[in-house]
Order: sequence, then C-alpha cells, then structure tokens
Amino acid sequence: QVQLVESGGGLVQAGDSLRLSCVASGLPFSNYAMGWFRQAPGKERELIGAIIRGGGSVYYADSVKGRFTISRDNDKNTVYLQMNSLKPEDTAVYYCKAWRVQRDYWGQGTQVTVSS
Repeated sequence: QVQLVESGGGLVQAGDSLRLSCVASGLPFSNYAMGWFRQAPGKERELIGAIIRGGGSVYYADSVKGRFTISRDNDKNTVYLQMNSLKPEDTAVYYCKAWRVQRDYWGQGTQVTVSS
C-alpha cells in the first residue's frame, strides 16, 4: 500500500521559515517525480514545486520562486520543502504528490498558517 505522509506544518508569523517533509512508502521512490501542491480556502490546488527522479531538475511557481526550495533524499524516501520568508498568502494546506506515467499518489496534507 502506497503512503505519502507530510509533516512540518504549523502556525508561524510572516517572515518565518518552515520545512515540510513528505515520507513515501510502498513505492519505488527514486522512480517517481515528486511535487508539492497547496490549496488555500476557496482556491484551486496549485503546483508550487516539483523535482524529477534524480533531483537534477526542479520547477517552482512564480509565487514561491526565490523563497521556497524543494529537495529529495532518495535514500530516505523523502521529499522536502524549505519555505523561507513566509507570507500570509502562503497560508494553505500543503500536499505532496508522487507521479510517473499513468500513476500518481497524494498525501493527506499538512496545514500551514502564516499570521501577519
């Protein structure tokens, strides 16, 4: 059974940092691209960062570029999202996703709330 478990969310103040982790089990982690999405109340879920299998190529949404960093440790089956200079508009539920051709899996999400 495939599981993706996020952790590291919480309530912080504007300008603070958080690091989210997503631990995967039940799948060959190094064969999957990994991404972080977020969904704010009343808004659609959006992709904010992605990293390919080997970690050599990453993508960031413009809204987080320069503030967030995605990384992965294939030995630990874990993908990370380092979030710096957090803003109130970063408040959302953050989800990790694993995908490859014709297969994708989601975590349950972790809440990040940034107060002004």
